[in-house]
Amino acid sequence: MTKVPIEVSARHIHVCREDLDILFGQGYKLKPIKDLSQKGQYASEEIVKIKTGKNEIGDIRILGPERKLTQVEITKSDAYLLGINPPIAECSSCVGEGGAEVTIMGPKGEIKKQCAIIAHRHIHLSPDEAEKYSLKEGELISVKVNGLRPVTFHDVLIRIDESFVFHMHLDTDEANAAGIQKAAEGKIIK
Repeated sequence: MTKVPIEVSARHIHVCREDLDILFGQGYKLKPIKDLSQKGQYASEEIVKIKTGKNEIGDIRILGPERKLTQVEITKSDAYLLGINPPIAECSSCVGEGGAEVTIMGPKGEIKKQCAIIAHRHIHLSPDEAEKYSLKEGELISVKVNGLRPVTFHDVLIRIDESFVFHMHLDTDEANAAGIQKAAEGKIIK
């Protein structure tokens, strides 16, 4: 069985140029503080708050670089807290107006958008790795994790791109349910 490194993705936001201008001011540039495992991706210094009519969550990190559309990625627990029902969606799909409605608040302004999703659990890999492991773009597979609370995740989406680095991404709810700790790996089951 093929082993895949697992990373836990906390709630975060991707922003488009237009919305970054509203939230932080015209022409504002994101300040990278940490490179992420996927090439060219980084955590920025900038954080925002999201709110709904029911509640709010602060300190949501913006991940760069800028995207074509703004998208907020949260967990099911966050959704309960906010009183919304976001779709489970491919995180790179940038659902635009297909997500749950939230207000995003920055230091210079705020925007209301239907852009909140729960990211579909997925594996990033390059075309060479996909060929090596006989995996296809959009395929749904299972991954067994032997953490503190062993679990098999089903419907794990395969995402292939030249820039991708071989990692499985779970949100914090999924990782916590399985007791996943640093340097965790899963076994791919086809």
